[in-house]
Amino acid sequence: MRKETRLVLALDETDGAKALDLAEAVSEHIDAVKINWPLVLSAGPDMIDRLAEKTDVICDFKVADIPNTVRLIVGNAVDRGASAVIVHAFTGEDSLTEAVETAGGRAEIYAVTEMSHPGGTAFTAPHAEEMARMGVRCGVAGFIAPATRPERIKAIRAIAGDRRILSPGVGAQGGSAAAALKAGADYAIVGRAIYGADDPAAAARAIREEIDSAL
Repeated sequence: MRKETRLVLALDETDGAKALDLAEAVSEHIDAVKINWPLVLSAGPDMIDRLAEKTDVICDFKVADIPNTVRLIVGNAVDRGASAVIVHAFTGEDSLTEAVETAGGRAEIYAVTEMSHPGGTAFTAPHAEEMARMGVRCGVAGFIAPATRPERIKAIRAIAGDRRILSPGVGAQGGSAAAALKAGADYAIVGRAIYGADDPAAAARAIREEIDSAL
């Protein structure tokens, strides 16, 4: 996955045509788009293929299942052109290892250490560092750590080494792209603040400039 603007668009749209138009409109300001189940369920899995023609695609499926099911989900996403797949780490070492092995170097696997919303402090945050250490053992490419709590990014960075950290929660959830990058994130993930703006390209440009200033 390229690392130029350090900005990832969380494309949480459900209209396929609009999603494609948005990806095109902001393409010069982002390194990748992150898509989730709402877009895939409403517009079909070929959205992965179509978006992959425009930019790197991160399938944020937060895969959390037994190894065989992990293999089926990750394998299908990668076969369709995904550059990365996000999985949960709490399912354990066997499932996480299966994700890495299924990707097989064709795509990157990112493990969630803790969620960015307030509820993320209840169960994932207390075990985030333990899950990050497991992710290192399993060979993941990187981790998801919350921009809403920059101090947690610092804690994960201390474990992750040179593995990449993607930070969601910028904008509508209250996180700052600049603060996330300064805390050790490699990418800021931004959704509603861009795709919900009157001028998405201008919004993406402004966040990119914020990131540049932080670097």
